[in-house]
Amino acid sequence: MQATSVHMQPTAATIQQFDPATVIIRISELSAITGYARPTIYKRLKDDPTFPRPVPLSDSKSRGAPVGWILAEAQAWVRQRIALREVAA
Repeated sequence: MQATSVHMQPTAATIQQFDPATVIIRISELSAITGYARPTIYKRLKDDPTFPRPVPLSDSKSRGAPVGWILAEAQAWVRQRIALREVAA
């Protein structure tokens, strides 16, 4: 009998096992963490200097080249937004 291997995408639960400072997430995970849709993420990149910056995942400089974000930076940005809410209250 031959064993089958299934490649599974990491989920938020499995990512927690790793150091968030060294985990690169894709835009779908960034969207889930921030609550922003893809267009809003790219708008924040233009308008908000505090928003996490993308990490190139290839040497390509062309539009549409793959990028990711560092999990720890996304989490820190969300924590900062929460802290700002508490200060404003």
